Amino acid sequence: MTANEKAVAAVLQKYQDALNASDTDTVMALYMDDGVFMPPYSQSAIGAVALRKAYDAVFKAITLSVKFNTAEIVEISPDWVFARTNSSGTTTDHATGSKNAEANQELFIFKKTSNGAWKIARYSFSSTNPPGK
Repeated sequence: MTANEKAVAAVLQKYQDALNASDTDTVMALYMDDGVFMPPYSQSAIGAVALRKAYDAVFKAITLSVKFNTAEIVEISPDWVFARTNSSGTTTDHATGSKNAEANQELFIFKKTSNGAWKIARYSFSSTNPPGK
């Protein structure tokens, strides 16, 4: 792995930890100000205000306990890296208290900031669990 790819892997670990801690502030620090979050069955959250609203809503609805497994991290230019991951674990629904299996595939696009930090520019995921019957 290149130094940039290793730096992105560290951001992915911080993102995983922030999700598991339901920590919107840490999530926000990992995104570009104009970042885009593209969850399934929802409109994209574009920019800091929309990102904060989206993650606050997620953490209000569920508690995540997930682990990311990196499939690939590829540096496509000195300032851009993409990462493909798979995650698995559980979600606990706050409304019902039910705990459900969670499994997703994710695609992250990272951009290097002017101060050299890597941040999430775009993030999209989809479930790998079969649909309910």
